Amino acid sequence: MFHHTFLSDCKDLLILWFTQALSQLGSAMTGFALVLWSYSQYGSALTTALLTICAYAPYVLLSIFAGALSDRWDKKRTMLACDTLAAVCTLAVLGLWRLGALRVWHLYVVNALSGLMNTVQQPASDVAVSLLTPKEHYQRVGGLRAFSHSLVSLLTPMCAAALYGLLGLGAVIWFDLGTFAIAALALLLIRFPQQERRAEKAEPVLTAAKSGLTYLWDHRGVLDVILFLAVINLTASMFQAALPALLIPKGGERTLGLVETFAGAASLTGGLLAAAMPAPKSRVRVICNSLLFSMSTENFLLALGRGLPVWCAGAVLGWLLIPVMNANLDALLRLSIPVEMQGRVYSARNTLQFFTIPLGYFLGGILVDRVFEPFMARQNPAGMLCAVFGTGKGAGAALFFLVIGAFGALSCLPARWDRHIWSLEKE
Repeated sequence: MFHHTFLSDCKDLLILWFTQALSQLGSAMTGFALVLWSYSQYGSALTTALLTICAYAPYVLLSIFAGALSDRWDKKRTMLACDTLAAVCTLAVLGLWRLGALRVWHLYVVNALSGLMNTVQQPASDVAVSLLTPKEHYQRVGGLRAFSHSLVSLLTPMCAAALYGLLGLGAVIWFDLGTFAIAALALLLIRFPQQERRAEKAEPVLTAAKSGLTYLWDHRGVLDVILFLAVINLTASMFQAALPALLIPKGGERTLGLVETFAGAASLTGGLLAAAMPAPKSRVRVICNSLLFSMSTENFLLALGRGLPVWCAGAVLGWLLIPVMNANLDALLRLSIPVEMQGRVYSARNTLQFFTIPLGYFLGGILVDRVFEPFMARQNPAGMLCAVFGTGKGAGAALFFLVIGAFGALSCLPARWDRHIWSLEKE
């Protein structure tokens, strides 16, 4: 699968990638197990949803400042410090659980602190990848990262649920701490390039954060790509919010799980494809075409399909090319943004590109519950809309998927005509 030159050129990067992916699996399993624990204790969907909100809020709100700090700090030490503090938070949860004193508000605090650590750690990790990877291997490394992300997403529910069910919350947390120890040891042993220790001007954090936004304003191609992805994330998060409302009423939780499994398998396949394929002649065209294909297939098959085979086929078509898109996007940004600016620019990107995700979840839930489901409930069962989207609960969600499919496909078109985005290929 990989050339010998890639293995020799990227030895340290591959060690970092594998051990960090293993640690991410452990952390994700703990998060999933805590959701199970919380629901078993309180029986409230809102209570468990707040766990995710607390973890995500620091990422959206503080990313722009985290990048400024990351560019000033030693990347290895930053990653080690953030991972260690996150592990201490996990250890505190284990101690409280052992004492029988664990409460859900403890988890809110811990998730917020862990989210803050992740907010600072991620830009340092992104820059570390650039430092350890020769430019000719950016796409292959992007494919590997997309593959490991898909694998973690696929393995987390089944592994966490199995370990939690057999041995309890403590076993999941100990697994998480073990993967942290492996990742920390590997990070200690990896030698970063000398430029990692270059002298930095001690500029104020606000000034450094502003420089990330200024860079984006002065480089419209990068900014337009980020804004384009923000719109895509809005559509994708509305999709995620509405998916249970469509599939559970029509086929039950097992149906939802099977469709999610097919989506994960497609992402894994796409990650392998992205890692193995050569650099395309046009990364911009690959990004635009991949997203247009994904938006134009899964949403419509979910909206108009009437059975599990069609929904699973839609999941495969919708997710197969997403890792290919991500790998080419990752390579395009790394080649366009100087390494010394990547931390603060990536953090500004995180704020601009990902703030639409919680907005999309909110809009998706509100629109399905308050607009589309009531609208379909008022329709004549013998009418055309009911013939197309069905009747009963879930029909409104099906109509909603048709709408977001059209919105997602149309939102891909302006990027194809954006001369600023195409200018990145000349750079």
